Amino acid sequence: MLALEITVDSLAVAAVGLGGETLDEARVDRGRDRISVDETIADLAQLAGVLLARLPERDSLIGIGVAVVGIVRRADGFVTMAPNLGWRDVPLGERLAAALDTTLPIVVANEADLGALAEWRRGAAVGADHVLFVSGEVGVGGGLIVDGRPLTGAAGYGGEIGHMPVNPDGTRCRCGSIGCWETEVGEGALLRRAGHAADAGREGLDAVLSEAAEGSPAVLGALDSVGRWLGFGLAGLVNIFNPQVVVLGGMFGRIHPFVEATLATELARLSLPQSRDVVRIAPASLGVDAALLGAAELAFEPLLADPALWIRPAEATA
Repeated sequence: MLALEITVDSLAVAAVGLGGETLDEARVDRGRDRISVDETIADLAQLAGVLLARLPERDSLIGIGVAVVGIVRRADGFVTMAPNLGWRDVPLGERLAAALDTTLPIVVANEADLGALAEWRRGAAVGADHVLFVSGEVGVGGGLIVDGRPLTGAAGYGGEIGHMPVNPDGTRCRCGSIGCWETEVGEGALLRRAGHAADAGREGLDAVLSEAAEGSPAVLGALDSVGRWLGFGLAGLVNIFNPQVVVLGGMFGRIHPFVEATLATELARLSLPQSRDVVRIAPASLGVDAALLGAAELAFEPLLADPALWIRPAEATA
């Protein structure tokens, strides 16, 4: 599979084989002045072209999976809204097919849903049937596995936990609402509390973590504040979904060592004892590649569901 990932600060492509083996990968950072739909598709197509040219057997590709930080209608890969990219009503699957000049099947899904899928099958939540994946970057996304099956909602819009209202006196979110969870625990909130520009991106986060490791009281205080809000939201989600594992991805996985104690305190204070006693909080083990690998996993599902359907056309042309 060709796997593609679109986030605010980076683009990534990978060739992924059965079993989650990454055969080749490329990831590039990008400025926030280059996140329009047209620029994103052009840059991603160029990056994919470079990777595909390196593959010894390009004809062996059978599909494309795409992870994007947005609300996606899975039936046709239509991005209804990606607040942190400034996108609305984008036929992403259709646009990518044209840019890549391909008739291969393309599946598009929310990056946190795909991170949950990958961590459940190949990462920190292997063996669990009830999983909550919480990914933090510019925004906050969530993915759910319930009874061993992804829970995505009626049209694929489920899991938008970053837009769960938590603070009626809070700030306005990019989605247009007030006091969404991501306004309290997202990257911008942490950077601002730590004395950095809210739009400093990955470099700003790297600086915050470095200052925290050096023991900066101001930065440790900022992390504690974000940790308390993170625990506040997680407590509610643990009460609602009763997961066995909560996997912290993206920024949350990176700050976990600094907020682990605060999270435990908030969960002890706010979550139901019965649910708290069975849940484990763990940083993502697949790191930044979780959503990218999840995109490949989703794209492989039709083949795994009916391998003969894919073998017969190949035999007919042999």
